[in-house]
Amino acid sequence: MALYLRVSTSEQATDNQLPALQDYAASRGYEVTQIYQENESAWKAGHQKELAKLLADIRGGKRKYDILLVWALDRLTRGGAAAILNLVDTFKSHGVKVISLQEPWTDAPGEIGEILYAIAGWVARMESQRKSERTKAGLERALREGKRLGRPPGSKDKKRRRRTGYLLRYADRQKNGDRKTADVF
Repeated sequence: MALYLRVSTSEQATDNQLPALQDYAASRGYEVTQIYQENESAWKAGHQKELAKLLADIRGGKRKYDILLVWALDRLTRGGAAAILNLVDTFKSHGVKVISLQEPWTDAPGEIGEILYAIAGWVARMESQRKSERTKAGLERALREGKRLGRPPGSKDKKRRRRTGYLLRYADRQKNGDRKTADVF
């Protein structure tokens, strides 16, 4: 059995998930052979490195388990019904059953599972959208009240930022003396 744990931010910890998942595995006599653990948002494409590693392991024939245990299905993705169904089907096609601690019906046999996976995916996506809407509403309220958003004036980074994307293009244009395009930034 493998465990997959994910929290959305660095302020959160997987400390609540790990003991519960290990207890579940022990109570059913499963041996945990692999733990995949990350602190990344499920919305940021390409940022779930451990999930990508997990998928690469099952595709590459490196897996040593036939069950993947997760805290909840929304820990895998918040992309909605299609995303959940695609992930579960991918695992299933490689001989891995996905079991969720918070959705006990995932351990039950039967075809009703696809409908329930779709509903769970839809709920995860709606929950994430509501959270985003509440955040945006709070930011709009703060602006209406005249509060300044962002970093305090004059604050500096504690460590130097990596130059990527437009910063690199801007630096290259400045270095090459291309004033016409450099002034756009």
